[in-house]
Amino acid sequence: MIEHNHGNLLIIGGAEDKEKECLILKHFFQEAGGQKSRICIITAASDKAEQAGKVYEELFKNFGCSDLEVLNIYTREDGNSQVALDKVFKASGIFFTGGDQLRITAMLGGTALGKALQQVYERKVIIAGTSAGASVMSDNMIIGGQGDTPGEDFIRMAPGLGLIKGVIVDQHFAQRGRIGRLLTAVALNPCVLGIGIDEDTAVHVRPDGKLKVLGRGTALILDASNAIISNVDELFDGKTLSLAPVQLHVLSQGYEFDLAKRATIHANSA
Repeated sequence: MIEHNHGNLLIIGGAEDKEKECLILKHFFQEAGGQKSRICIITAASDKAEQAGKVYEELFKNFGCSDLEVLNIYTREDGNSQVALDKVFKASGIFFTGGDQLRITAMLGGTALGKALQQVYERKVIIAGTSAGASVMSDNMIIGGQGDTPGEDFIRMAPGLGLIKGVIVDQHFAQRGRIGRLLTAVALNPCVLGIGIDEDTAVHVRPDGKLKVLGRGTALILDASNAIISNVDELFDGKTLSLAPVQLHVLSQGYEFDLAKRATIHANSA
């Protein structure tokens, strides 16, 4: 059973539409309060922070946001600054840009800002992250690995920010052929759900512990909790993975999933 998640997260698979309908970004904007929103963009994942923040700053302003702050984090000292805390506590919506998820935990893990994010999450302020900003939301996150054949060589993991419990998120999923490494991740952590999110696709995890898919791709959810075959103890000897059975859910826009019950619910018109 997954621990109840009571926050409000928008987890984006990367490369979300920024030019046409902008469905995912507009969904975040509306969830943050629409024209009354107070948005804080955190660029900790990017080594080109100002450039990364500018893209989203212009988009959200074009949507109608007049109260917007960009929080560029370059050092752990930045993560402990009162200015940063004030911006986060003021926000009605927080958005993590893409880049390198290890940069986020390196800059924010254990800092005052890292703790503040947990507090605003518990207050149900919507927190969104795209690409690296998506992976970092869970307790454990994937930081590397590739290849179609699941095995120890195809996965590297590290602690994330720990906002959402009981899941591991992977992004750019179908586009970069990442099912092998997500299978390996859930084999190593069979009590958690693996969620692979395609580009221009997101899952909105609501305070009731249910998620809804939106965007043009799919979210793939892996559940290995009932597996009776696993050779995960042999992966470090160079063997490839055996894991069965694994329950697989492939969900497109409008479909919902109950994280606690590990069950697809239904499709709603988006």
